[in-house]
Amino acid sequence: MSKQLEPTETNDTQPLAGRWTICAMLFTATTINYMDRQVLSILKPILSGAVLHLDPLLPGWPAVETSIRLTDAQYGKVLAAFQIAYALGVVFAGRMVDRLGCRRGYPIVTGLWSLAAMGHALVNSIAGLSVARFLLGLGESGNFPAAVKATAEWFPPKERALATGIFNSGASVGAILAPLAVPWVALHFGWRASFLITGLFSALWIVWWSVRYRTPNIKTMGGPSDTASLAWWKLLRYRQAWGFMVGKFLTDPVWWFFLFWLPQYFSSRFSLDLSHLGLPLVAVYGMSSVGSIYGGWLPKGYMRLGVELKTARLAAMLTCACLVLPIVVAGGLHSVWLAVGLLSLAAAAHQGWSANIFTTASDMFPREHVGTVVSFGQVAGALGGAIFQPIAGNILQLTHSFVPLFVYSSCAYLAALVLLRVLAPGLKPAVMA
Repeated sequence: MSKQLEPTETNDTQPLAGRWTICAMLFTATTINYMDRQVLSILKPILSGAVLHLDPLLPGWPAVETSIRLTDAQYGKVLAAFQIAYALGVVFAGRMVDRLGCRRGYPIVTGLWSLAAMGHALVNSIAGLSVARFLLGLGESGNFPAAVKATAEWFPPKERALATGIFNSGASVGAILAPLAVPWVALHFGWRASFLITGLFSALWIVWWSVRYRTPNIKTMGGPSDTASLAWWKLLRYRQAWGFMVGKFLTDPVWWFFLFWLPQYFSSRFSLDLSHLGLPLVAVYGMSSVGSIYGGWLPKGYMRLGVELKTARLAAMLTCACLVLPIVVAGGLHSVWLAVGLLSLAAAAHQGWSANIFTTASDMFPREHVGTVVSFGQVAGALGGAIFQPIAGNILQLTHSFVPLFVYSSCAYLAALVLLRVLAPGLKPAVMA
């Protein structure tokens, strides 16, 4: 059995030993999380009623497989089911993690989403697919509240954005691994088998986390602190919580768009089939992983220029918001690799933005409330996505054009940053009453 981490008391000048091992575990969990949710979007181009011709590995293995007839509008509704469930689940997930702690709460949500992901292999209809997606949303809702809370427990404020950027890059790595593995599995074993490939990884991660993770005995991590009990709904009285929520509401749908619709974009715009989708998607999501880590480091770069921490955080978010703007033209491009370049820049900028906006929750609230505040933001982001997905599906079914979707995506971050600064000027800590 692996040696357990031995957390001790710390302060902002004495960071906890073993914290980067914790970060590695958070990164791994987020990678598995995003592999699970990405499988359906990669399979979308073939789930349209066509027969999938398999390349059997063994004599007698089935050579064909019929697929579910899935239109763009239906796909949008299936995605909305996932995001509504995500919003409902995260209301309770953040609070559950705050009450149970990361050590017990994180494996519970990981197990739930993994079982739901594998349950997709059992469906035979659009209704069944919607139910499976709903259950997946319930399970996956706990990942980020748990991961951000663990980061707040183990990392001092000056390192949190970098740590968040590293574990958040798991979203990109998961999105990279999925297009590399899913097409091969689907073409050899059928699309249903593609939903089963991450179950083993989830089980191994749960064992690893249960053995290694311990809640540190924290004296202070240099951030806001308050030991008084506070009902979760009273956190909604604070403008800082609303600033965080609005930022997530406007920008999370863009990331969901990148995850759930880019395979369809490359397939319809550039006529790429399942066997050729992998490389463009790997390029886009690979750059997003770089953006997550670099975006998490960016506030430290601004601080080296003499900028105060929270001003540096806002400057990093402004930088990321500006880097998304060029995708306004992506809907009309005729070059697949120019599209890949612009989308790679935008996806990287989103992940840099995400690393920093998550960190604003621990900047503004005591660590014992961070999981709950993050869950509020996740609810807002999921509701934004639930509104966006069926609209996107209907736009594409009616117009066959991605232009309106890219126009919104390009502007969302600047609008979110303006509203965050209005609601939470200077990211000042909430005065808990």
